[in-house]
Amino acid sequence: MSKLHWLILALPLVAACDTGRTPLGSSERADEDEQAAETGPNGGRMLRDGDFALELAIFETGVPPEFHAWATDAGSPVDPRDVDLTVELARLGGEVDRIRFAPQGDFLRGNREVREPHSFDVTVVARHSGTEHRFEYASYEGRTTIAADVASAAGIGTATAGPGTIRDELVLYGTIAPDATRVRAVHARFPGLIRSVTRYVGDSVREGETLATIESNESLQTYTVTAPIGGVVTARHAAASEQTDAEALFEIADFSSVWAELDVFARDRPRLTPGLPVAISADTGAAAAGSIEYFAPLGNRASQSVVARVVLDNADGRWTPGQFVEGRVTIGTAPVELAVPLSALQRFRDFDVVFARVGDIYEVRMLELGRRDASFVEVLDGLAPGTVYVTENSYLIKADIEKSGASHDH
Repeated sequence: MSKLHWLILALPLVAACDTGRTPLGSSERADEDEQAAETGPNGGRMLRDGDFALELAIFETGVPPEFHAWATDAGSPVDPRDVDLTVELARLGGEVDRIRFAPQGDFLRGNREVREPHSFDVTVVARHSGTEHRFEYASYEGRTTIAADVASAAGIGTATAGPGTIRDELVLYGTIAPDATRVRAVHARFPGLIRSVTRYVGDSVREGETLATIESNESLQTYTVTAPIGGVVTARHAAASEQTDAEALFEIADFSSVWAELDVFARDRPRLTPGLPVAISADTGAAAAGSIEYFAPLGNRASQSVVARVVLDNADGRWTPGQFVEGRVTIGTAPVELAVPLSALQRFRDFDVVFARVGDIYEVRMLELGRRDASFVEVLDGLAPGTVYVTENSYLIKADIEKSGASHDH
């Protein structure tokens, strides 16, 4: 288990869920919660005030979640037309949903959808036969409390929800290749006998450094073959006592700059132009930004693709020729009203979610998502602009909520 997990488990966390039971400070409050948590014949929560009783349930089978209610007086059903019922849902952050009810068959039906998350402080006001019956209870899900110092020590980072930009990207694959403008073939100036070889494949050399000595066939004088550039010896076709010929003795490549050669299929070629930005990455974790500088004039007959070239600085040696890479080409960008980083997303029940923070309280927000790129996703619904939400180590919030046994009962 990581240090972060130990920290979260070792320090006090207060979690509550939608059973309506929260940490209690007195037995009287505990008794009230036991009464509030009574389940009625329709699977809802029973609320009692003397002989008057109201069962309130969230119905969500085949329809968006909505409240249904059934009233009884002294154990006998009450005609829904004789009950004036309203429910207020006070959500974390101060927003209040007000729901009115109308008769439908033998029950009362709420006039609006109960939005996710189903986590709120509930106030119920029912008027029957000139008497007002008022009930209040907490119904939480996907909520936990973490002290600020604990969250900070655990690396839980936050941001404020706001506008962003989604990139239209095309993902290409290819390999790293030497920069052909930085490769040199080294030949003997005059035919002769190779007397010595001082550098081998893989050796690094400096410009002007001796690679071999050769005795000229004509003058019988010995001369040196030197490196025309600094770089790495990538090929050697020379050995002592051999006679030189037209073949190059050495090949030297300067890998301080390399090419990412990306395969572009025919269907994608019309979307691409020189100059488009490209983010190059590899499984090793190496990453760099560049742009398309060149398209090969000839295609590959077998793959029906052409090569797009991106020049990369490689002074630190992070790229190796032959290495497989991915290139994300940004074809365009689109501003969106609300976007969150992909790193903030978690799965909760069957939803993509983030966790909102209000003070020391964290609560799930179910999201409707739109367009996305490699870093961000558009939020269409479920998160209000200006909401502070978790962007880093959000899995710790999810783990703590799940540890508390939060459910989705109503």
